[in-house]
Amino acid sequence: MERGFLLQARSCRAVIASVLAITCSPVVGQEAEAGDDAVPILEEPSFEEGFSEFDIPLAPHDHPEHAVDISIIEPPLEPAPGEVIEYVGRGHASFYGRRFAGRLTASGETFDPRQFTAAHRTLPFGSLVRVTNPRNGRSVIVRVNDRGPFIAGREIDLSRAAAEEIGIVRRGVGEVELELIAP
Repeated sequence: MERGFLLQARSCRAVIASVLAITCSPVVGQEAEAGDDAVPILEEPSFEEGFSEFDIPLAPHDHPEHAVDISIIEPPLEPAPGEVIEYVGRGHASFYGRRFAGRLTASGETFDPRQFTAAHRTLPFGSLVRVTNPRNGRSVIVRVNDRGPFIAGREIDLSRAAAEEIGIVRRGVGEVELELIAP
């Protein structure tokens, strides 16, 4: 019994909806085809005209002490190019051997040992990292374009050019400090 009533109610709603759609949908700006009782349909107001000004000013709200007044918040300043964003840490660096020249890196680029690039396990591709050799104070900025190193105890793999710049080629491995910098 309930099911028959439910189906009947649904079909009534569908009939009412279709009748309303047919009778209430003349084109905007045209008159309805109803003989002498034709009423012109008015143009819809623009989006901006649909709003009205408040007649009375709004009362200030009582906010708790910890609430933030968004009218005085200033956006965070963008770091200047070359400015340190985050200290990544200290660890050992090595450099790529000649056999990797011309091979594809994890980012899809071809490895060129003359470019200042590096491999890091977690930093996003394209990150700029300042690598500093604390023994001599020399530093270089490299762009991460590969994953690695996959040898325990090593933090970053540098290209040959970057390793020469900070003076770790002769030893093969050197302790370095890493800082993520703004592009």
